[in-house]
Amino acid sequence: MALTYRVILLLLFFCPSVLPAQEKFTLSGTITDSESNETLIGVNVLIPEIQSGTMTNEYGFYSITLPKGTYNIQISYLGFKTISQIIELTNDLSKNFQLTEAAESLDEVVITENIEQLNIRKPQMSVNALSINTIKQMPVVLGEVDVIKSITLLPGVTNAGEGSSGFNVRGGAADQNLILLDEATIFNSSHLFGFFSVFNPDAIKDIKLYKGGIPAKYGGRVSSVLDIYQKEGNSSKFQMNGGIGLISSRLLAEGPIKKNKGSFLFGGRSSYAHLFLPLFDLDNVAYFYDLNTKLSYRLNDNNSIFLSGYFGRDVFSIQDSFENTYGNTVVNFRWNHLFSDKLFSNLSLIYSDYYYGLDLNFVGFEWESGIRNFNVKYDLKHYINNNFKLEYGLNSIYYKFNPGEINPNTEDSGINPFKLIDKYAFENAVYLDAEHKLSNKLSLSYGARFSTFHRLGQDELNVYQNDNTVIFNADLGIYEKAEPIDTESFNRSDVIESFANIEPRFSLAYQLNDYSSVKASYNRMSQYLHLLSNTNSPTPLDVWTPSGKFIKPQLLDQYALGYFRTFKDNTFSLEVETFYKTIDNRIDYIDGANLIANDAIEQVILNGEARAYGLEILFRKNEGRLKGWLAYTLSKSEQKTPARTETETGINNGEWYNTPFDKTHDISLTASYDLNKKWKLSSNFIFQTGQPATFPNGQYEYNGIVIPSYEARNSSRLPSYNRLDVSATFNPKPDSQKRFKGEWVFGIYNVYNRRNAANITFREDRITGVNEAVRLAIFGIVPSISYNFKF
Repeated sequence: MALTYRVILLLLFFCPSVLPAQEKFTLSGTITDSESNETLIGVNVLIPEIQSGTMTNEYGFYSITLPKGTYNIQISYLGFKTISQIIELTNDLSKNFQLTEAAESLDEVVITENIEQLNIRKPQMSVNALSINTIKQMPVVLGEVDVIKSITLLPGVTNAGEGSSGFNVRGGAADQNLILLDEATIFNSSHLFGFFSVFNPDAIKDIKLYKGGIPAKYGGRVSSVLDIYQKEGNSSKFQMNGGIGLISSRLLAEGPIKKNKGSFLFGGRSSYAHLFLPLFDLDNVAYFYDLNTKLSYRLNDNNSIFLSGYFGRDVFSIQDSFENTYGNTVVNFRWNHLFSDKLFSNLSLIYSDYYYGLDLNFVGFEWESGIRNFNVKYDLKHYINNNFKLEYGLNSIYYKFNPGEINPNTEDSGINPFKLIDKYAFENAVYLDAEHKLSNKLSLSYGARFSTFHRLGQDELNVYQNDNTVIFNADLGIYEKAEPIDTESFNRSDVIESFANIEPRFSLAYQLNDYSSVKASYNRMSQYLHLLSNTNSPTPLDVWTPSGKFIKPQLLDQYALGYFRTFKDNTFSLEVETFYKTIDNRIDYIDGANLIANDAIEQVILNGEARAYGLEILFRKNEGRLKGWLAYTLSKSEQKTPARTETETGINNGEWYNTPFDKTHDISLTASYDLNKKWKLSSNFIFQTGQPATFPNGQYEYNGIVIPSYEARNSSRLPSYNRLDVSATFNPKPDSQKRFKGEWVFGIYNVYNRRNAANITFREDRITGVNEAVRLAIFGIVPSISYNFKF
């Protein structure tokens, strides 16, 4: 009898279908913008009768399985009118919805269900999403809307320096962020050496930043994932929009290829400040331009194809002696296929290229370097039932690294052609992710990613005694380059070194009540590419190199715990998270390391470790005429490279030292206020602890030469960073029914003219002979004006 009872329990647990079950059917479809037919990401599909719901995926598709019956389906999305529709579900039903943008008056937006409850229940944490409308309201430098600078206003995210488009997440380096544009990797996210980002805001549809609890479909970086999707284009009518500013202008056109089936989008942006330089007798040139494009076509109800691309270039020259050109090129062909109302797939074929070129006419040569990859991705999302969803897929990436090539640019330059050795690699991954609702209060997300990395054969590889590429000079107490004892060559198909890693991911959410929950997450990630830079922020001179025989992949373990709450029907929300992460094999550089045109980079690199931990608080006001948030981060980011033997000292005597991106306190306050229909006001205030720096602490004279001595690495700091920005948007005819609409945007960056230090250098005063510290500040107060239009 006891055995029979246990068998019945097992059947109930593993085979619930043996029980009499209520008949169930699946409701699925896509949700689009009624004006443009643009699919919408993250739309809430709610069924209040049974306290259930789902959200649209990255391509606007949703699927939910319900018992047979009649339901009041509610569709809600920020910035759009909520709609309700009675649906009688007696069989599987495909139902598409179209949402209408909310009118200017907030009273006309009716939300009958708290849409944030789904976020409270979902196990996903450490994720921030910003709408492009919110980003466009933020004051920015030189009047140019900037996606990267906007996310630095979020907790756990700091800027990589004044005027830089690089960013650091939870104490990580800039190269540890995976930046995706329509699934294609962007290796350099800046224009004009960091003054602007490469993302044209008019072409952007959705922005999501993952700081922790990163889903298994993402891999290859150990700090964060910034996932950006471009708009698909208006398939119902032709329209154009753009903006004219003091420094740059932009124009975007979109329209139908075939009405309600296919669309195109073309966007261009360029700066032109250099055109005015001749007025000041300056022959220097500095400008950028970029192009965004996307074609989409719905073949039938189950198949859609997309072709998207981005091309950007920067040009900087000093008279006729120096010219620098760099930029990204990405192309992605995607095929969305619906196998059934529960199984959605996406196949992507991606090409990505980052190019860097330098013409040094005064010495007679040109330099080229870059990284190129080809990526195949196949992702599937399986809506098994309302309580259990699976995501699984695979991707393979082939890399070619060009560390640098020198060629003479004149016949009499006297420069011999020189080519650094190309490197090749192959990265593969398969993943499985499950989202599992165990009860009304407890939800889990768990999965794993299995990644492999193969360093492929190259023309020549150095061989070292005992594979020791860096030696320690005990007499001088310094690390030095090891001399190779031989070289070996490989065929391209050979594998020099292989790595394989299992990367588990886990997160949970426990709902305390209808308005609050606690969440926890753990993720392990691998990074096989390394950015060679001993500066604090990314620059086009930085060179990427793959893991291999002498450079190991970085391995991350991150833990996070958080409390989440909404107040007054989501008028306010609070997010509190604490995190701790460790990174193995974080590369460090010996003192005096030369990274430029170095064909044996392994001779100046040591493998170390890093750690970061902190507390993040985000308090939002989500509704009303006054909206915004207060973000605060208290954190610590450290690195160490211990001695390999008892006779060595290690870097910084093997002790923990502050990373260049350690900022103890980071506070940002962002607010926007609808003064009336014509005027909208917004402001940002930022305060950050100064960046760590290494200063000289003395000097000595040797053979008549004064040589400075330095303190321990990053033991000092630049002065604290703070500034206030304000802007006002004026819409002269907010109620106009005309097709052409325009608005003026007035802004002031750094209102009180704070001279924030980008760097401090030390020199000897030529007159007094006294040593002095000199602060370099890039920006003071910067006013701006721009005109945006749409027709």
